[in-house]
Amino acid sequence: MNPRTATGGTGPRRGPQAVGAGGVVALDAVRILQALAQRERYKYVMPRIEPEGEGWKVISPNCSRNIDAAGGEIPIAWLQPGAGGLWTLHARDHAAGRWVAKAVGLTLGEALARLCADSGREFWV
Repeated sequence: MNPRTATGGTGPRRGPQAVGAGGVVALDAVRILQALAQRERYKYVMPRIEPEGEGWKVISPNCSRNIDAAGGEIPIAWLQPGAGGLWTLHARDHAAGRWVAKAVGLTLGEALARLCADSGREFWV
C-alpha cells in the first residue's frame, strides 16, 4: 500500500496509513476516516482517502455503476483546507472531469457532516 494512502479496510486494524509532510501521521486523515465510517449513504462500501493538493480526496467503489459500469473506484469528494482552519468541500463532476465546490468556509467537522449525510446525493453517486 502507498504510505500516503489511508483506508478504512476490513482487514486487521492497523490504523490510518496517511502520512503527511515529514513522516507524521496526518491527524485530519484520522478524523476523515472516522467520519466516513459513520456515514449514512453506501455504508457497505469502504472508501479510502489520498492526498490531493493540500487536502484529501475521498475515493469509493462506484456500486451504483452510474459512473463506472464495472463498479471500479471513483473520486467522489475533495476536502481542501483554507485560511483560518476552514475547509472547502468539493464534489467530482465526472462528466466534465473537474472538482466543483459545494460548500466553502466550513470547519472540518461541518464539511464531514455534509459529506457523510449527502442528502442531495452530490457525492455518493
